[in-house]
Amino acid sequence: MTADDHDGSLFSRVRAVAGGAGHALRAALVPLVPRSVPGSVPAAAGLALRERTTARPSQASVPRPGGRLRAPQPPGGPRRPSALRGAVAAFEKAKRAWDRPLTAYYVLLGSSLLITALGLVMVFSASQIKALEYGLPSTYYFRKQLFAAVLGTGLLITASRLPVRLHRAFAYPLLLGSAFLMCLVQVPGIGESVNGNQNWLYLGGPFQLQPSEFGKLALVLWGADLLARKDAKKLLGQWKHMLVPLVPVAFMILGLIMLGGDMGTAIILTAILFGLLWLAGAPTRLFAGVLSVAGVIGVLLIKTSGNRMDRLACIGATEVTPGGGCWQAVHGIYALASGGWFGSGLGASVEKWGQLPEPHTDFIFAVTGEELGLAGTLSVLALFAALGYAGIRVAGRTEDAFVRFAAGGVTTWITAQAVVNIGAVLGLLPIAGVPLPLFSYGGSALLPTMFAIGLLICFARSEPAARAALARRGPGFLTGATKRTMRRFVRRRPSGER
Repeated sequence: MTADDHDGSLFSRVRAVAGGAGHALRAALVPLVPRSVPGSVPAAAGLALRERTTARPSQASVPRPGGRLRAPQPPGGPRRPSALRGAVAAFEKAKRAWDRPLTAYYVLLGSSLLITALGLVMVFSASQIKALEYGLPSTYYFRKQLFAAVLGTGLLITASRLPVRLHRAFAYPLLLGSAFLMCLVQVPGIGESVNGNQNWLYLGGPFQLQPSEFGKLALVLWGADLLARKDAKKLLGQWKHMLVPLVPVAFMILGLIMLGGDMGTAIILTAILFGLLWLAGAPTRLFAGVLSVAGVIGVLLIKTSGNRMDRLACIGATEVTPGGGCWQAVHGIYALASGGWFGSGLGASVEKWGQLPEPHTDFIFAVTGEELGLAGTLSVLALFAALGYAGIRVAGRTEDAFVRFAAGGVTTWITAQAVVNIGAVLGLLPIAGVPLPLFSYGGSALLPTMFAIGLLICFARSEPAARAALARRGPGFLTGATKRTMRRFVRRRPSGER
């Protein structure tokens, strides 16, 4: 045998031994791999096993300079904890839901109805003792407020369904009618004085009307229509067109209101005027000039009235003066302080038993804090914040100048009045005698406010994206459900019975 033959036979024996070892290893590994078909190994499992055995070492095996091993990194980079991923996903989902076209529509409708419903509950609770004190049924004020809420709901639905052009057509008649009624208030025998303010009209029976509340709505609609017409003609860049006739007419309405001594309503009208000027793009100097004039007039009106000076002195008061001053402000703080976190319960207020004046009107927020606690008051604040945000959203997303001015004016009106009322109850602002919108007792304040909410809903529905979303949804819920039920019923009937 030659050397070459010896080497060949040796190589053959080594290859046979290696082949036998390979068959043995395969026979040992096959039972460990899941089988889809008896007697066969899935190709995917074989590939996975091959990748495991031939994969390169990961970065986890590479030591750091300090000698410690590096933590293994997943293929897509470091993963967030499951709780954090869930929070981020929930935030993204809420953000997408909040950016939908009908968000403002639902927020306006839901927050306004919730405020009104909670206001009815609190009026029922806060007004019972006052009604019994006057010898009236305990539900007297609640029934009147419920009747006004029903009428206001009708106005809200009507305003939300009317086209925008009809709202603009109502501007001038509403302004003239409000001014005429405010003039009638000053006629002896027609106008009535309530709490020292000559700003009420007696309608017969238990019904009275405060025309100045409708003056707020009139100023918003008329001012928005006026500024929209000037904006269409590119005239708002000139200061005389921006101020005239808006500011003179607003001052005329303010004068009629101040003749009756109602400075609280005058403050809200001034806020509406400034809101309209700001939306119209008034320059800072012009804005500051109008604000200075209004501030000087306000200081003169306060200085010439002892009652207003006393109210101004009660800001931050925590003790009643020896002469009985700041009684209402101090007892409002007492009511809020005794409420705690969750209040004493509905109907369990102590301050409404003759200690707190006007518990169902100007200071209903204090009774809310006493009976529902901090949780109840924060809920009311959150609802007003949502309402204000939705109004700003409507004003900011529209391309119609009238819608922008009107939505901004209504939002300024409601938020400014809420701030003035709540600030007075908290002792941060002087008591102005304005009700909490949609919440306090008073039909004259509730009716125009609910119409104004209907305006905002109408504007939210008139956005192009919102119109498209509503068109895709088809008929209303009840109509659509009825049609679907009838179709299913017809399909189930035998063909011979049709």
